[in-house]
Amino acid sequence: MSAKRRVLAVSNQKGGVGKTTTAINLGTALAAIGQRVLIVDMDPQGNASTGLGVPRETRRVTIYDVIVDGRSVDDAAVATAVPGLHIIPADADMSGVEIELSQADRRSYRLRDALASQATGAGAPFDYVLIDCPPSLNLLTLNAMAAADAVLVPLQCEFFALEGLTQLMKTVDMVRQSLNPKLEIQGLVLTMYDRRNALSGQVEADVRAHFGDKVYDSVIPRNVRVSEAPSFGKPALIYDLKCAGSQAYLRLAREVVARERVRLRAA
Repeated sequence: MSAKRRVLAVSNQKGGVGKTTTAINLGTALAAIGQRVLIVDMDPQGNASTGLGVPRETRRVTIYDVIVDGRSVDDAAVATAVPGLHIIPADADMSGVEIELSQADRRSYRLRDALASQATGAGAPFDYVLIDCPPSLNLLTLNAMAAADAVLVPLQCEFFALEGLTQLMKTVDMVRQSLNPKLEIQGLVLTMYDRRNALSGQVEADVRAHFGDKVYDSVIPRNVRVSEAPSFGKPALIYDLKCAGSQAYLRLAREVVARERVRLRAA
């Protein structure tokens, strides 16, 4: 699929919904089923990098160097312990990008240009690029959405979920009009689902009623092992493959690939 590489921005402007957890574990699950995956850590906190076992002191070339200084994707991509999974790490330098690029040409397209250059190079090995976005609308998020084919939205099963989603949809519309007319919603992933809690079921029903088949069938349960895994610098699938959360991300990965095959056949 590398000739038809799919770039997905994992985004929700509401914090704490499982964006980074989804980027890490969906990326790992896609790699586990034979896809070559690049995760781009666009959050200055660098949690995706930490969660994939890339210590801060080893982050010599980061997404900051790519966006601000024009370093190549190949220079910045680091192999993880998961075969087929690479990451471009982030660090706190990313916090200054907005100011440093305030007068720069194509300031909203820096990531897109870097990925396009890599795609035409000799390697171009990735089937999927997952961009872990910060939980805010800033230049980093705009770069991610300008570079993406589609947005994958993790959605926590809680009371204010739909409110945050409305805000995100407005952002996607704005980006479509001004930066990336082809941007679409890839799908919505329900996260932190608790079957013992009636509210989770109600949120699921509401979201499926609003968005229909845009909502993935695979639902990510609230799971202690998934929460523990980042503190060991491992994706949940490496930390505990058999736990409910890991199995849910494997199902999600298969569903993402299956939907992508349907999309390509219809194109």
